[in-house]
Amino acid sequence: MRSSPVPPGCFLGPKSENAAWLRDQLDVVFDAWFEGRRRRFPGDDAQLAATDAGTCRRTAESLHALLAALDQEVPTYTPRYLGHMVSDPALPALLGHVAALLHNPNNTSREAAKVGTAIEAEAIAMLARMIGYDPSAARGHFTSGGTVANLEAVWRARFRLDHRLALGLALAEAEGRPLDVFAAAHMTEARFQERLAALGEEAAMRACSGVLNNPYEIAERLRRASGRPYRGPVIIAPGHRHYSWIKAANVFGLGEAACWTAPLDADGRLDAEGLMACIRRARAEHRPILMVVGVAGTTELGAIDPVDKVAGRLEALREAEDLDIWLHVDAAYGGFFCTLAADEPRLAPERRRALAAIRRADSVTVDPHKLGYVPYACGALLVRDSSRDAVSSFAAPYVERAELGEAPWTRTLEGSRPATGAAAVWMMGRSVGFGPEGLGAVLRGAIEGRAAIAEALAQLPDVRLLEPADTNILCFSIAAEGEALSAANARTSAAHAWFAASPNLSLSRTVLGTESAPDLVRRHVRSFRGRMESDRLVLLRCVVMNPLWGEADARARLLPQLVSELRSAIDAGAEAAGRRAAAPA
Repeated sequence: MRSSPVPPGCFLGPKSENAAWLRDQLDVVFDAWFEGRRRRFPGDDAQLAATDAGTCRRTAESLHALLAALDQEVPTYTPRYLGHMVSDPALPALLGHVAALLHNPNNTSREAAKVGTAIEAEAIAMLARMIGYDPSAARGHFTSGGTVANLEAVWRARFRLDHRLALGLALAEAEGRPLDVFAAAHMTEARFQERLAALGEEAAMRACSGVLNNPYEIAERLRRASGRPYRGPVIIAPGHRHYSWIKAANVFGLGEAACWTAPLDADGRLDAEGLMACIRRARAEHRPILMVVGVAGTTELGAIDPVDKVAGRLEALREAEDLDIWLHVDAAYGGFFCTLAADEPRLAPERRRALAAIRRADSVTVDPHKLGYVPYACGALLVRDSSRDAVSSFAAPYVERAELGEAPWTRTLEGSRPATGAAAVWMMGRSVGFGPEGLGAVLRGAIEGRAAIAEALAQLPDVRLLEPADTNILCFSIAAEGEALSAANARTSAAHAWFAASPNLSLSRTVLGTESAPDLVRRHVRSFRGRMESDRLVLLRCVVMNPLWGEADARARLLPQLVSELRSAIDAGAEAAGRRAAAPA
């Protein structure tokens, strides 16, 4: 009996166990593609000349060379791979991806992709329902990944911030009153509409926009209206933020210094009180807050920030002081844990509350190509409603038709976009389902697999597990009792080198610094009574994604191999350390 069943037929399997069924379904896909072309325009004759023998030969040779090369690719399909946030794609998603790929729709507009854009809208509604948004109100679109989705969120937050600052500036100049830049930037929607009505003329507001006009001239006008230098907005994100937030500050011309770091608590999660201190600092410095970022599933540890506490603080600020600050949840990795049941015992109650609070965010990033088991490249941005989806307007008459409504490209950073990701998510939603008995069962098994690995590794001498572990990522170091942190780092790095060279199992490596997670690093070092003479902690990292780790029988076969491999890695590292110590100075 399987302890955490994977939906039947969901994955190909490490030995291609479902190859016959997949081949049949691929035949269905290709037959439909072929027949659809034959059936369309029945009066037309065949017009394409047969491919010449030379082209066929060169194509076949090139294909064989490509397949031979790809056969040596990293085997992320096997449960022996515990390296990074990637696994075998699910078969429904793979079939959806291939089917859409063959038709090659460009979701830049409804005119170029009538079916592709419709499937995208349905798939976005599925993801919106999964995270708790009202699918009839939510908006969104697919991107190439979480980085672009985060940039898309910044674009939208900047649009709203610019509108409010422009209105505040227009009124201040018209009325001759001093401008409170922070208060103007964070007007609630009701206050914004009330003040816009008082202005009476939207053209005056447009003339004050830093997006539509020269931003340096607008900054100078803001300085004159407020009586203080205007230093621009900030993004407040936690110390374990993804690198895309620094990219966003760079791309949007804010300067990397505008990406402020909110402190982490003792468990390495965003500290809600520390966040409020950052907000108070921004207010005191008259720096508008473009957005506050919380993370649901950090890249290094899979940790889930207390989104419920962050949302509660921002909602209280809105209620008490009429200040509205955009909240974005970067759930690129962890968003799909929303498929678990609300009372899922494998998640701590605090983490369940955090996931349930994602619906309170203005915008959310999810990456189906991670825990959605969808082929690369597929990310998604979701916003709560159409007002939060507004961006700067553009015009391109060759892809616009009034009767088709707004063209998708007008609100996406990417112009041309494939329908493959949308089709893959659509297939997963319809065939597997984004609920506890569908994809939730796979992720439940992943968490079980992580817990089983932790239990087995904890029995090994010198293996120091990093606690807490929120989801399906397990991190640990190799350290003897009382060992200096630098020595422990060297042993852990040596163990990683062993796994990097091993053909049997793959693990990854990450580093935590005292500048981003000081309390977490110090607590871990105290767990082996180590000497804290380094500012970095090297960790081995297991990302448990392969669905077989959710099977009790598979775990029984795999765990002894992992333990044996780790013993060998630790022994090899100890021998190398001994040789270094014995070497003459």
